[in-house]
Amino acid sequence: MHSWPHAPSKIANGPGMYMVTSGVYLKRHLFKGEERLELLQSTIFETCLEFEFDLQAWAILSNHYHLVGFMPTEDSLGKMIAKLHSNSSRELNRLDQTSGRKVWHQHWRTLLTFETSYLARLNYVHNNPTKHGLGPANMYPFCSAHWFETKGDRSFVESVKSFKYDQLDIQDDF
Repeated sequence: MHSWPHAPSKIANGPGMYMVTSGVYLKRHLFKGEERLELLQSTIFETCLEFEFDLQAWAILSNHYHLVGFMPTEDSLGKMIAKLHSNSSRELNRLDQTSGRKVWHQHWRTLLTFETSYLARLNYVHNNPTKHGLGPANMYPFCSAHWFETKGDRSFVESVKSFKYDQLDIQDDF
């Protein structure tokens, strides 16, 4: 994780720590099944690498995803999301033989200007599969919870887990 800035940028497209959420058009479960979830996850990972988005937490479900990460360059987040949605739509439609189908509806991005907001959203993302009835998040293969719990610094992991997230205003009615 990068050190937390003392005076975070107020620019919603500039460098900084972000939470990104996006939902499938009409909340359909288009990425249902391991093959489609793996397609979306690999597209997310590749696109984040390409745009140098330092991905720190992810939860990828059949009709939406949540990401938390650091975007180091100005004006790149929108381009990254556009490319992610374009590539994942094209590949999913190729797989399903449905050329031109609209896959993504919209996305929300939140610039995290306080460390407590960042920590609460990390906890939220790590628990998202459980929230949606998919069992323990650390057993769900398309979420960073297992990786975080096994590879993260123990005191940091426990600190993140202690942050409440039930009062967060996050688009997640999928």
